This record gives sequence, C-alpha cells and structure tokens, in this order.
Amino acid sequence: MNTKRWIALIAAAVLLVFSLGLNSIIALFKTDFFSSFENVFGETDPTVYELPLEAGDFDSRIAMLTVKGTILDTGSSSFWEEVEYDHQGFLSQLEAIMNDETVKGVVLHVDSPGGGVLESAEIYEKLVQLKEERKIPIYVSMGTYAASGGYYISAPADKIFAQKETITGSIGVIMQAFNYEKLAEKVGIEFETIKSGAHKDMFGGARASTEEEKAMLQEIINESYEEFVDVVEQGRGMTEADVKKVADGRILGGTQAKRAGLVDEIGDVEDTVAALRSDFDLQDAELFEYSSANGSFGSLLGAKVSAMFGPSEKEQLMQKILSTSNSPRMMYLYGDY
Repeated sequence: MNTKRWIALIAAAVLLVFSLGLNSIIALFKTDFFSSFENVFGETDPTVYELPLEAGDFDSRIAMLTVKGTILDTGSSSFWEEVEYDHQGFLSQLEAIMNDETVKGVVLHVDSPGGGVLESAEIYEKLVQLKEERKIPIYVSMGTYAASGGYYISAPADKIFAQKETITGSIGVIMQAFNYEKLAEKVGIEFETIKSGAHKDMFGGARASTEEEKAMLQEIINESYEEFVDVVEQGRGMTEADVKKVADGRILGGTQAKRAGLVDEIGDVEDTVAALRSDFDLQDAELFEYSSANGSFGSLLGAKVSAMFGPSEKEQLMQKILSTSNSPRMMYLYGDY
C-alpha cells in the first residue's frame, strides 16, 4: 500500500480503539453498575447502549427508535462495512425495552421504503408484544418514506405522525426476478438443468414461468397481501373495505394518508415527541436512544473504511442485482431493491 493508505489505516485503527473505549465508559455508567460491567465483558447482551437526547427523569423515560433504510436482515456493521439498517440490532433494542421498566413510552421514527416480508413481520410482532405486555404507548414519526413494510411496522402504533412530504402507503406485496432466457439465447448460452420436479426451477430466471406457476405464486402473494390488510385493519381500527380502497399498491403523501385514515396527524419527529409527552404526562421524562456496539465513532469508522477499501457503488449495485435475481423473495417494498 502507498503512504496515503497506510496513514488512513492507522487513523482508522486509532478511531476504533477510541470508539471501543467510549462505548465501554457509557456502559459502565448505567444505573446498574455490575450488569453494565457484564455487558462490557460479554457476559450479557452487549449489543445496545443508551445515549441521552434530552435530560429528564431517569425513572420515567421515552425511548427513541429509528428504522432507516430497507428492512432486510443483511448483517451488522463491521470495521470494513457500514450497514444502513441492522435488523438484529433493532430487535435487540425492542427486547431491551421489554425488560426495562423505566421506559414509559416509545417514539419510532420510520424512514424506510419497506423491505422483506419476514423482517417486517418480526418487527410488527415485537411491537404488538411490547404494547400488550408493557402497556406503554408507541407513537410513530414518518420521515421521507414510510411505505409498504415501513407502513406495516407503523400500523400498530397508538398514533402516527407524517409530514406533508412523506411518501407512505404502497400497501401490498411484490415478488420480482429477472428472466434472462432470451439474452442467454442471444449470446449463445444454453442451460442444462436436471431437476426432481417440473417446477423446481420456477421463477429462477433461466426460463419463462408457466401460467400454472404464476397462479401458484399469485396464491402466495395474495395470502401475504391479506395479512397486510389485516394488520392495517387491526392497527388503525378500519374496516377491510376502507383499507382496500387504498391497498392497491398506490403511494400517498402525508395529507392524503391522513384523509384515508392511515395517519393521525401532520407533524415531524419533534411534534411526535411533544404529543407523547403531553398525552401521557411524560413532560419530565428523559428522552434517549440506543446505540449499537458498532455505533458512534465505530459506525463512522466503518463508513470511512468501507468508502476507502470496500466495493464501489457500481459494484454494490451489481451485487444487489445478482443476489436478488438468484433469490426472488416476497417483499413489502416500494421502489427498486
């Protein structure tokens, strides 16, 4: 490596050491010293730490959670790569609230076009469990996007705030794959397939799907769609007919969503926090957020190192295209993935 890269690598290492030390100090100064000590040395769950956003009563607190990016379980951030959304890390945050009696309310900031059916359902189930077992309010603040799976995870909230510019809705399910049969023929590629059944290679891209196979997949899609509709019905207190008026995959702005009954109020995240404080007498509550073990300087470090030594944007796009074409899956997602 040249001198510039050696300097960058040394600087990254220094930042990593500093980040680990900072996270350890934060963990040690939690309320329960010994349990935090265990967190630092790995004897209990070390995945989440707390960072105060607004000072207040430590025995009556509001947790600020954020789901940003595509809701897919693609792993956690590392030294070499920064992950925009950490699914397992977010589930750990919900579990931490489940076991923390000082948390009296949750503000969930959603800035996501959606994602996987499975991952969205896992978040939804955790949120419902949190409401039923902890009996605490959950308010949602929608950012730029809260569409498809982003709306799915918002639906169980006690109150939903969106901004006028928010893109939401897109209630529905999609499954896509590339059919490169004609391209293969054009360049002289022949597929040799040995399979145990007529449908083993269905939707695999090497050939067009038959009408029978499309009907099979449509049945699966319809089942997940009805599940999505049920989630909105239950969360919003709407009838099936009212939900299906806007559950054809269309997107809505914040004002349209409010008229349709999908959103309660127009406002930003500050308005959402203020409303939760006022509605549940939490004016003096501390507001805090969670940070993963790879958070703060660690996340910044991962992003910088990834930018210096990781794959380029074009290479990342190609990897995503190849992975999705080889493994089609049902998605609660608006836009491309």
